Amino acid sequence: MGKPKVFVVQPIMDVGVEALSAFAEVDVFQSERMIGKPDLLRGVADADFLFMLGDTPIDQEVIEAAPRLKGIATMALFPNVVDVAAATARGIPVTVVPHVITKTTCDLTLAILLGLAWRLIEADRFTRAGRFHQEQSTSFLTTELAGKVVGMIGLGEIGSEIVKRVRAFDMEVAYTKRNRISPDREQSLGLTWVAELDDLLRMADFVVVMATYNPSTHLLIGAREFALMKPTAFFINTARGRIVDEGALIDALREKRIAGAGLDVYWHEPPVGEPAPSPELYDFPNVILTPHIGSATKEARNAMTMAVVENLRAMVSGDRPANLVNPEIYGEQKLVPSDRTG
Repeated sequence: MGKPKVFVVQPIMDVGVEALSAFAEVDVFQSERMIGKPDLLRGVADADFLFMLGDTPIDQEVIEAAPRLKGIATMALFPNVVDVAAATARGIPVTVVPHVITKTTCDLTLAILLGLAWRLIEADRFTRAGRFHQEQSTSFLTTELAGKVVGMIGLGEIGSEIVKRVRAFDMEVAYTKRNRISPDREQSLGLTWVAELDDLLRMADFVVVMATYNPSTHLLIGAREFALMKPTAFFINTARGRIVDEGALIDALREKRIAGAGLDVYWHEPPVGEPAPSPELYDFPNVILTPHIGSATKEARNAMTMAVVENLRAMVSGDRPANLVNPEIYGEQKLVPSDRTG
């Protein structure tokens, strides 16, 4: 009997292909862009297992197009774009990966914060344009970090790591959250609790969005909220794009109601469309844009890839995989996912 076929929707780390090849026939869709629906339907048609990355929607149509499918292993923390109910009805296990990107997302957020304060993108362009000035010149001034207030909207594992790092720069940190953390935890992290989001926005020099995306945080930040911020404040979002009204952010930048912004997530991202910032954002020199790379270190991607491989290895062997989101197919009680971000 031949090896089962695993269809991989995008290129993955070499260590993953090598490990998969030991127990499966591996078919990797070669593209830098997210796979389109026609190619996805063709790829799953004769697949025994599916290796799904990021936000590729795996809906009922895809599942029905894969009559041999015995397992869906996602390289995601939550199966937000997988029709788990349709998979469960077919007895197909669906898995996610453990939360291994806490420090990577934190580091990216800090890099954006530093880049905004020091105007690194602008400084690079300034220097390349031959406009270099001696260091005592007042022609290119930046923002000192010590004493500034970082306002955290949400405070989960990633947010806690950000706090540790910005405190090393002698910054003050205030936070707001649905559920206040314990006084001992606040004291150990050096945090100030702010009950109302409006008050946090008024006081912060850097507003950092770390909230979980759900119906209560959809469009949490809009024109009203940007109007509350200091004109010298910077806005950073590395959580989820649709927490923020992107059009209102563009207006705030255009009207100089805020000093700048750094974004790793956007309104237009799968499964609602091809990932892309609003084109107007490209025109602002005081905006840092990154392509949703909060997990894009070699170390983190290797760890995530191998977690998916191990889930697939268990499925192929007929064992119960780890990180299972529909344990009811094994007659077990369904678990409620934990809030990792906010």
